[in-house]
Amino acid sequence: MAGSYSRKEMSKIKLDALLDITLAINNNVSIDELTGKLKNLLTEKLSIGQLMIIKLGEKWECILNSGYSKNFFEKIDIQKDLFKYKEIKYFMSEPDRFPEPVEIVMPVTDNDKPIAFVLLGDIEEEGEGMSPILKHVRYVRTIANIIIVAIENKRLFEKSLRQEALKKEMELASKMQNMLIPKEEQLPSNECIEMAAFYHPHFDVGGDYYDVVILNEKEIGFCIADVSGKGISAAILMSNFQANLQALFKVDIKLEELVTKLNKRVIDSAGGEKFITLFLGKYNCETKSLLYVNAGHNPPLLYKMKSKEMVYLRDGSVGMGMMDELPFLNIQSIQINEPSKLLCFTDGLVEVIDDSGVEFGTEKIEVELRNNEPIRKNIDTIIEKQGILKGSASIFDDISILSAQFPG
Repeated sequence: MAGSYSRKEMSKIKLDALLDITLAINNNVSIDELTGKLKNLLTEKLSIGQLMIIKLGEKWECILNSGYSKNFFEKIDIQKDLFKYKEIKYFMSEPDRFPEPVEIVMPVTDNDKPIAFVLLGDIEEEGEGMSPILKHVRYVRTIANIIIVAIENKRLFEKSLRQEALKKEMELASKMQNMLIPKEEQLPSNECIEMAAFYHPHFDVGGDYYDVVILNEKEIGFCIADVSGKGISAAILMSNFQANLQALFKVDIKLEELVTKLNKRVIDSAGGEKFITLFLGKYNCETKSLLYVNAGHNPPLLYKMKSKEMVYLRDGSVGMGMMDELPFLNIQSIQINEPSKLLCFTDGLVEVIDDSGVEFGTEKIEVELRNNEPIRKNIDTIIEKQGILKGSASIFDDISILSAQFPG
């Protein structure tokens, strides 16, 4: 019993407990071991029958309960019942103001904001009603503060480690995803077709994708795609889509069959929670024929440099994964009999907001294409004018561009 200790004995108990707890913190013991030491001090040495510590981590939670019912914590409205106490509050004469008797509330704050509350109840009283805990309440509060701050520091440290680990994981994922995107030097550049591209994910990983598949000596397949949403889930679905496209896009497959199979694969992978818009093309260098299907994607622009005609490649189908069965599928063909430039892009490009608050829009892309400059220079001009590589705050999505220039 607390009252059976002499003043000298109690002083030694308090000092020993402080040294023990300090040593435990330095040795980085577990949260359970730390709270266990506080419990032992209060219940065994100071004869407190009920003890609860409520702490704010990712959310408010009970990290220690001794003597109270298991569901007492759920009965407390923390903001209503506890936030009003900025200093130690005694309820010796009215312990029933809480769902269960509480005689002392000790708030623990950080920058004047509560991070924990210590609730004490069933406190043993001495002779004429004087509880020994009242003699040591400041000490108890100090010990509780030390332990709770140590627990909070441990939580923040572990959180920072998790964040650092996640950062490393994201960096690795970004590197792996970039490996799936063809580099500029890997794109075809010959007398038949000259291709250029640009890739800029909004986060470390993104849901944009483009690819080029050399089908044979005279046929080239290419694709640009965009997963609904952003971040890791979009990147995973896009990686899965890339693997399927590479496996299916062969010289002998018809575009109708390819798109139908891709839709089935996306349905199986995404379960209807996400979809992919895409533009898929197949160019024959001998016949100068471009077969294409636009599955809900931003219409690529084909600029015929001699006749100065701008053509939007719109026709095709709905996005992949939107419906189990495609309601319609139109494969289109266009002859490229004069020098022409084709620009495919994801919606992140046209959604860039300029300084006046206006979206970049397709019309401005048209302006940059309506000239005889090489397509690579057109892309560089668009990137420069929109400040895409300068960390512009007006960029809200991944941005990808895949282009082709045909000699005609």
